[in-house]
Amino acid sequence: MANNATDLPREGEEPGAHDIKLVIGASSLGTIFEWYDFFIWGTLTASGILQTSFFPGGNNVLATLLAWATFAVGFAFRPLGAILFGYLGDRLGRKYTFLVTITVMGVATAGIGFIPGYAVIGAAAPILIIALRIAQGLALGGEYGGAAIYVAEHSPPGKAGFYTSFIQASVAGGFILSLAVVLSARAIFAPVWTDWGWRVPFLFSILLLAVSLYMRLKLSESPVFKKMREEGETSPNPFVESFTWPGNPKRLFVALFGIAAGLTVIWYTAMFSVLSFLQGPMRVEPTTAQLITGGGALAGLFWFILFGRLSDRIGRKKPIVVGYVLTLLLLFPIFWVIGNAANPGLEEAARRAPVVVSGPECRYDPFAAKQKDACGQLLDYFSKKGVSYDTAQASDIDVTIGGRRVADTNPASLDAALADAGYDLSQTIPPAGNIVVILLAIIVLSALAGITYGPVAALLSEMFPPRIRYSSMSIPYHFGTGYFGGFLPFISQYIVARTGDVHAGLWYTMGVVAMALLVTLWGLKETVPAAKPALPAEP
Repeated sequence: MANNATDLPREGEEPGAHDIKLVIGASSLGTIFEWYDFFIWGTLTASGILQTSFFPGGNNVLATLLAWATFAVGFAFRPLGAILFGYLGDRLGRKYTFLVTITVMGVATAGIGFIPGYAVIGAAAPILIIALRIAQGLALGGEYGGAAIYVAEHSPPGKAGFYTSFIQASVAGGFILSLAVVLSARAIFAPVWTDWGWRVPFLFSILLLAVSLYMRLKLSESPVFKKMREEGETSPNPFVESFTWPGNPKRLFVALFGIAAGLTVIWYTAMFSVLSFLQGPMRVEPTTAQLITGGGALAGLFWFILFGRLSDRIGRKKPIVVGYVLTLLLLFPIFWVIGNAANPGLEEAARRAPVVVSGPECRYDPFAAKQKDACGQLLDYFSKKGVSYDTAQASDIDVTIGGRRVADTNPASLDAALADAGYDLSQTIPPAGNIVVILLAIIVLSALAGITYGPVAALLSEMFPPRIRYSSMSIPYHFGTGYFGGFLPFISQYIVARTGDVHAGLWYTMGVVAMALLVTLWGLKETVPAAKPALPAEP
């Protein structure tokens, strides 16, 4: 057993309790902080502050789509970061690679807090933001694989799922921390929140970076990598070998389309889609919505540990397949429950008095500064209000609400007609009993995320040989999560804007999960025997 915090067990030794706690603690804490840095943009976008700060005004729907597109840019560059840092991790080592990634992430996040707004420097503001989001994406592309592999390579036989599940929970922890910091900063800096107070969560990253570096500098290199380096078995080009190693192309395909794509859209739907749904169409007061979402996510963290631990006994594939099936069955009903509990009056009005916009060519372009025709302008009005609508073909432009024709379609008359039909579009705070229902629904969504996400770090580590593990694990994971997951808020919001149905964005999640289920059933082999010893004790 190691004698101090910096002397971790060598290959073949059983890690002591103190050793494994340091490995898990330092790796998980750094992962929490790095995902905080990445998610803080999404959290503040969901609250509406960044749209007015870094993008041109006049079209809130367009500004929101641009803000979510900027959020997605970081994800788009995660695969490039996975290639770069995966190569370095397999060539130079796990420890120093993820020290570099967390430094790049912390500096880029703090930099966003210093960039002047659109009103001050014009188009240079979003350009600089995109550059820093690219840096964040590159850094995150190397972080997750490094932390997950580092813990997995320290795990004794039969405990990898349990120990690495803390890394999986740390991803959700980063989202929760981002909510907590935003809520705290908004309360402390309330008088100046919209002026400059919203910058504090970005600048807070400087402190998190210092803590992360202090913790991770205590760690030594992974014992598996040290053994490979001592025996001269490291790969000369892990990127190329990832595609030429026997059987690896199929494993990469399954890891990307069967594992990473499926689990990530479930997770982002459970977090960001819920938050946007509550604050947007359901008109829940922002602080209340963030507290509810954060509380539900916090209460659901144990699912990641539970299913990671369970996968050490029953295997990795079974929980993931069950999670995909349950998601396809339960996703829409869960969001219906959330909507009915969050704003029952608004949901009832939408059912009792549906809005129908008729015209010869009713088309809505969310990216247009101004819609081309009167029908498109009406759809733009309802979309910005967050009111669901249907369209119909007709020779003349017309609006009906609950079957009653609205003669005058100027905004003031439409506002009055919606109010007469029972549409209360003011911000609301649900009753305590309804909040409990929403929390329970979010915990169920967290269970769907946990059952698919909890075993994944161990699964991906076990799928690939050690000499190319960092690259082979990181590339499909970050292509899957970066593109399928990172673009989820943007794509789902675009679908909602185009269709007028506040639930329509969920079809994107459903489609990706269905694909992932088929690929997993076809191509994933169990990496752990179904029969396992008794559950391990807590570290």
